[in-house]
Amino acid sequence: MEQKNLTQNWSRKKRVFVKFTLLFISLVIGLFVTEIALRIINYSFPTFYSPDEYRGYVLTPKIEGWYRKEGESYVRINSDGLRDVEHNKQKPANTLRIAVIGDSYAEALQVPLENAFWKIAENRLQNCSALGGRQVEVINFGVSGYGTAQELITLQRQVWEYSPDVVLLAVTTNNDISDNLRALKKTDEIPYFVYRGDKLELDDSFRTTSAFRWRTSKLSKSGTWLRDNLRFVQLGHQAQYSLKNYLAKRRAQTPTQQISNQQKTETAPPQQPNPVVRAEDVGIDNLIYREPADAVWQEAWRVTEGLLVEMRNEVESKNAKFLVVTLSNGIQVFPDAAPRRAFLEKIGANDIFYPDTRIKNLGTREKFTVYNLAPELQLFAEQNKVYLHGFGENIGNGHWNIDGHRVAGEKLSQKLCEEFFK
Repeated sequence: MEQKNLTQNWSRKKRVFVKFTLLFISLVIGLFVTEIALRIINYSFPTFYSPDEYRGYVLTPKIEGWYRKEGESYVRINSDGLRDVEHNKQKPANTLRIAVIGDSYAEALQVPLENAFWKIAENRLQNCSALGGRQVEVINFGVSGYGTAQELITLQRQVWEYSPDVVLLAVTTNNDISDNLRALKKTDEIPYFVYRGDKLELDDSFRTTSAFRWRTSKLSKSGTWLRDNLRFVQLGHQAQYSLKNYLAKRRAQTPTQQISNQQKTETAPPQQPNPVVRAEDVGIDNLIYREPADAVWQEAWRVTEGLLVEMRNEVESKNAKFLVVTLSNGIQVFPDAAPRRAFLEKIGANDIFYPDTRIKNLGTREKFTVYNLAPELQLFAEQNKVYLHGFGENIGNGHWNIDGHRVAGEKLSQKLCEEFFK
């Protein structure tokens, strides 16, 4: 009897094992077929970034795939981790080399490479008579999410390998200033510069955080390899991203969308305006249009301005030219003046170009060139009734679209040729 029970138990375990084996094989075959199908239709959803001990993260060399989070483009990162074509580190003869440093606007994943503003400017500068027949080569060092601190480190650790004649810093006023202060950026996973007395010093304590140690661990790197090389893993990542993004959109709206909703109800009885606009009602990004009234924002501006001067000093020490270009935010160049006025009233600000003007004034004091593109882009948008930011249902908000990059590139190349290189 006991032998019979043992035989039955063994048979049961064998059946369970066979079922799980068949299930596992079916799963593997299903994933294999899914992977092949995704490759046939050219699907991809890569993550373009990897950890870096100096800047927190960088673009991953040689990774490529479709970017569809905003706009759409097929992105290739070159062998040196730049969203650009390959460049020889030795500068060609009779060539003017311009290094562009910036964040997501310079990285420009939202549009094809040939439509990025710096590529437009490069092409147009080939015909600039002020350059005396020299060829122009623009190299893009932009990385999404970088603040001025990471951009300064990029300059020090990567840019000089290419011996540029000009360093162009593209400033996104919407978040570059807040990105430079831990209290506003609210992350411990990147480096910052902090004032100790009157001296800016590097704080790279992110290296010792558990989050960074995990991201650089062998186990995490194995997961990254799977994500970078298997399309069905990317599909799962996209599903997770889409759900997270959907929930985030439901919790918050952009300034222009808020104004649009306000216009829809403009027939409602007028209400007495609130004479005091609280900072917590404005939102961190929108506080950039107001004169800083608290110690946190005053320090963010102090650090940012100090970093710009440090960058100027670094560039001049290498006998190159330094140029700062402030870009634009969606609301600044909204093609209708009424929403811009309503936005300023809503947040309690007076000048939609306040951050641009402040950086321009810094350049005047510290003797480096600053070009403000936003006023010219606003004029173009108004005259042509065109949105320079946003895609699809989010038109007017977010990053530059193809029109935004084109007009910015044309305006920038004109300023460089007629003023900077004269």
